[in-house]
Amino acid sequence: METVLDWLADWAAHVNWVYFVSIPIFTGVIGWLINWSGLWMLFKPLSFHGIRVPGLKELAGVMPRKVQEIPGLMEGGIGWQGIVPARAAKMGSIAVDKVIAKLGTPAEFYAQLEPDQIAEHIVNVFRPDLPDLVHDVMMREHPRLWRDLPRPVRQAVVDRVQAVVRTITDEIGVHIDQLLDPKIMVIDHFRNNRDLVVRVFKDVGQRELNLMVAFGFIFGFLLGIPVAIVDVTFQIWWLLPILGVVVGWITNLLGMWLIFDPPEEKRILGIKVQGLFLRRQDECAEVYARIIADDVITLERIGDFLMDGPRGDRTRQMIATAMRPAIDRAAGPLRGAVNVAMGGRRYDSIKESFALEAVGRTITPFRDPGFSKQQAEKIRVLIARRTKELPPRDFVEMMRSAIKEDEWMLYLHGAVMGAAGGFLHVGLFVWGWIPGLPTH
Repeated sequence: METVLDWLADWAAHVNWVYFVSIPIFTGVIGWLINWSGLWMLFKPLSFHGIRVPGLKELAGVMPRKVQEIPGLMEGGIGWQGIVPARAAKMGSIAVDKVIAKLGTPAEFYAQLEPDQIAEHIVNVFRPDLPDLVHDVMMREHPRLWRDLPRPVRQAVVDRVQAVVRTITDEIGVHIDQLLDPKIMVIDHFRNNRDLVVRVFKDVGQRELNLMVAFGFIFGFLLGIPVAIVDVTFQIWWLLPILGVVVGWITNLLGMWLIFDPPEEKRILGIKVQGLFLRRQDECAEVYARIIADDVITLERIGDFLMDGPRGDRTRQMIATAMRPAIDRAAGPLRGAVNVAMGGRRYDSIKESFALEAVGRTITPFRDPGFSKQQAEKIRVLIARRTKELPPRDFVEMMRSAIKEDEWMLYLHGAVMGAAGGFLHVGLFVWGWIPGLPTH
């Protein structure tokens, strides 16, 4: 024991303490820069920035899979795109699988939006235009008959058509499983709005991301202490760059671990250990649900998907099919006489005109921003509840899935910056780039 103490005393006597202290301070600053720039790499730029290299696309196809994951490489470019924007579609897919799919089938989800209220809104919006619609169709198809009908009869036709319009939401509800695909809707929206995916990450996890940057300095400083001991003990110039690789790698690794691991709460020596992000699951769920309800799964976007999405033709056909017999019901007791008076072909033409005119108009209220905003609260409550009910491991996967496959790039970035920091320290304190700084 006495020999060890003597060695330590001799070691301490020969240490340049200013130089010694400079190492953990240096590694702390590098650790802060690593995590700060790592966050930049996560979120920026939204689209690929770089240069296209002829032949690189073909070469990338035979490279290792991990290398192929570098943004832009498979398109033949050298540059960068934020990891989160580059994986926007994947995050949308996970969001559907983990949360939105748990709301039930599209039919169950649609039922929770209170279709009776939607129907009432459609009727209210449609009501002012309906007389003109009926008048225009009838004047185009059989103006003489329409002019000859008494006013009360014409009003009765309008009233009956209005009653038919109310049933359109029921028809949509019956066929919604074939008309609406939430997964496609969400994935396409995320892919086309990469800034929204970035906002999900930042709004939901901003507190943890800020802590990750701050802890970069703490982790770097603490890891720098053993590095300083090794460096001043062996005094080999290349040790610092090599150890910088280790420090940079571990700093990023600890930062990710701090936020996401362990998913479930554990007790170590009586101390609660759990990923910081998981400790705020309920709070984060509220923020996440608000973004999804306001910008992703809105009644406006449901209407757009129903009419203009990949299954829009089915929606239009379904509404038109539902409206044709409705015109018969609207004609009521006049149907037989009208059919005889104008002929079956002309009568069918009127029904077809009504059906086609009604298709676009009955879905228009879905796109009413004010009404959509009212419905958003129902969607927000549903998604918030389901997100809070997620097991911690699923909750982590929902947020981490977009970056997990690419985390190795962050660790590699940390290692490279750590090595660069080591060479910079050697240049300043060993090679004398700035005269007067303390050396070994």
